[in-house]
Amino acid sequence: MPSGVVVLTDRLVARARLDRAIAGAVAGGVRWVVLREKDLPRAERAALAAELRAILADVDGTLIVAGPDPLGGDAVHLPAAGPYPPPTHGLVGRSCHHQTELNRLTTEHYATVSPIWPTRTKPGYGPPLGPDGLRKLVDSSPVPLLALGGVETPDQVTACVQAGATGVAVLGALMRATNPAETAATLTSAFKEAVTPVLTQTRRGVTQVSTSGLRPTVPTQGSSLTARSGHGRPQPQTATKEEK
Repeated sequence: MPSGVVVLTDRLVARARLDRAIAGAVAGGVRWVVLREKDLPRAERAALAAELRAILADVDGTLIVAGPDPLGGDAVHLPAAGPYPPPTHGLVGRSCHHQTELNRLTTEHYATVSPIWPTRTKPGYGPPLGPDGLRKLVDSSPVPLLALGGVETPDQVTACVQAGATGVAVLGALMRATNPAETAATLTSAFKEAVTPVLTQTRRGVTQVSTSGLRPTVPTQGSSLTARSGHGRPQPQTATKEEK
């Protein structure tokens, strides 16, 4: 399940070539990347997906593809508008912005909620939810939530974690960074400090991390999907009522 700092791509605002920006983010601790670039022809987008999976493979990271076509992988992130019902893949997320959209979720594994703060990527988009609005959606969401929109500083990451988000989805702060590795490391460090992990032993004997501010329990044995093959080893667990 996506957690920590999740990067959304945008080659049009990236200071460096997209592959270099993502390589830097991965070097800084990022393990989840959402490939957007929907304006590209499918063949070019599929080639880019393969390139980014190769970057993520060495750290057992996961590439999620925006849209219903996983481009050879098994993880997608869908827009709020559809399709409904969602396609069957190993990992399915959806963009949401308010309670009505969260109420439409069925078999999705997670969702993003946005915007938390005003964002340069989509100026005027909102109104911003703020940490209080995020907390209300977390409390009512059937799935774990990633906070998206205007997340650029360690203090903002901390506020999102304290509101109950399982992670933060970041675009501008990393795409526009002169040093993506340094920026990613700073934000990732803030996330790790905010969650204060406590090891617990489950009834199945599998060590997991129970985090303060994060209600979902996150396995410590790597990500649920491998970037190298584009397919999952274990399938993502079905979210409970206590988990967007």
